Amino acid sequence: MLSDKEEKFITYWEKNRLLQKKNTKQFLIGLTMGLLIGFTSLVLIFTGWYERATMVANSRLSPIVFLIAVITLAVFIAFINRKYKWEQYEQQYLELMAKKKKKAKNMQQNK
Repeated sequence: MLSDKEEKFITYWEKNRLLQKKNTKQFLIGLTMGLLIGFTSLVLIFTGWYERATMVANSRLSPIVFLIAVITLAVFIAFINRKYKWEQYEQQYLELMAKKKKKAKNMQQNK
């Protein structure tokens, strides 16, 4: 039998699976993570924490190009994060449904 937690997840995911696929909340969470990574690298370069990276960045890279790269990276991470989470939940749902069907089939065979 499925646990109470697994049953709750199944009912939750049946109701929200399509909504979660289009949900912008997950995208914004991923965007925040991407921007955090990008701006951390900006801070590290501009504070001179790693001198060689700072020299290379200042000599070869335009700040505008670097900001565009950071924003692109943030959007990419947000998109991948949203897709990854949705796929994880979908996989868990499919596994639980297969487990539920297998249990029901076994119970019918035992009768």
